[in-house]
Amino acid sequence: MDLRLQFLESFMTRGSDGQDYKVCAYDRLALQEGLVGGMESWESTGQAEYRLTDGRLVEVRKDGSMRISGTDVELSPRSEVSS
Repeated sequence: MDLRLQFLESFMTRGSDGQDYKVCAYDRLALQEGLVGGMESWESTGQAEYRLTDGRLVEVRKDGSMRISGTDVELSPRSEVSS
């Protein structure tokens, strides 16, 4: 399945290591079969993906807590919002 990411928003977080991180939220889009008007058609899968600006994946748990994938660094949202 071909996937594409569409930027939704970004927000600042503070890591348990004391550093600030910018997290970007993306909507996962999937390529739909067939062409619509001779063009590719991409539709939302209903899943979001979160990444740091350097590309590292951010895991978001069901309770809303976040962690940088492959590390022990927990992230907490900050009040400032930026795009």
